[in-house]
Amino acid sequence: MLVKEKVEQAVRLLNEFGFDCWITFVRESSMNGDPTLAYLVNGALTWHSAIIITRSGRSYAIVGEYDRRGVEDLRAYGEVHGYVKGVKEPFQTVMKKINPTTIAVNFSKESEICDGITHGMYLTLVELLADLGMGGRIVQADRLVSALRERKTETELQHMKEAVRHTEEIFADVSRFISPGKTEKEIAAFMRAEVERRKIDFAWDSSVCPSVFTGPETAAAHYAPTDRAVERGQIMNMDFGVKVNGYCSDLQRTFYVLDRGEHAAPPDVQKGFDTIVRSIEMSRAAMRVGVQGFDVDAVARNIITAAGYEEFPHALGHQVGRFAHDGTALLGPAWEKYARKPFHALEQGMVFTIEPRLNVPDRGIATIEEMVVVTSTGAEWLSTPQTNLLLVQS
Repeated sequence: MLVKEKVEQAVRLLNEFGFDCWITFVRESSMNGDPTLAYLVNGALTWHSAIIITRSGRSYAIVGEYDRRGVEDLRAYGEVHGYVKGVKEPFQTVMKKINPTTIAVNFSKESEICDGITHGMYLTLVELLADLGMGGRIVQADRLVSALRERKTETELQHMKEAVRHTEEIFADVSRFISPGKTEKEIAAFMRAEVERRKIDFAWDSSVCPSVFTGPETAAAHYAPTDRAVERGQIMNMDFGVKVNGYCSDLQRTFYVLDRGEHAAPPDVQKGFDTIVRSIEMSRAAMRVGVQGFDVDAVARNIITAAGYEEFPHALGHQVGRFAHDGTALLGPAWEKYARKPFHALEQGMVFTIEPRLNVPDRGIATIEEMVVVTSTGAEWLSTPQTNLLLVQS
């Protein structure tokens, strides 16, 4: 059902962007997979394969004979051609029939999620089209592919809401497990066991999912749990997500481990946490269709620096989808590494994280990561926002 939804969406996007057809060209996709292929077929394709969708609504899948039945079962393509000896004859026959003026192909100079064709496959495709006098009609498909990934259908959003539900439930479970003396590895093992019990997947490599950071002397992000033990009077944060039906969640939560005699977090910890909460809510309020990610990032960055903290050393938020980090548009600053991504306008159906952070000296990192979806009227929560510091009893 999802493949059919995305093929139909692709037809609308071809018309929106003015491309005559879109070709996704792959081989041995389990080894050299295109990031977009999961929207077009279920599983891998073996021999040279071309998924061709046209702005008129005609769609074609040209695949190896042993892949044909699986693609036919999707009922998403008007014609499915299986071949034995080579892709050239069926591919060129279809392209002659279509005779497109513009041919969008799965490559991009800017966005990694749109750049799935290998160099060798690109050269092969150019040769096949050159034989037909169509070699000069190729354009990059990044605008179309970005939109296809970023504008979530209702089915996709339901999968993501389910992933968020599991994530929040596991966070609630581990909150009761944490205590002073427990190590980062023990906390992570508890959460991993729960993922396995629920028979779901991790949103990213399980060696760093979840990531657990306690106290001020940590790697801060993207690092495996260590033997460091939870200590009283320190902040602990966790980065965690799961994958359900191929779609991810990505959330972070912050805890404070009460010191002996404490019944609430001390002022420096509470101030840091409250600043994060305010920056997230004000950023979400700034999100709406047409706004650039750069401007949303600036909202949170200004709140945090105005409160006396250093600016966070990363983008405010990334998109989430089939990968924890997905999509082209970014809520980020105008830094070299982000290229043009922060200047893409927000579109309805995009799902973003909002994840500012700040350092509370001698305590640790205060950070929360929420998920929101851009709607016609603004941005709505997909996660249940953390507005209270999670207190670990000593």
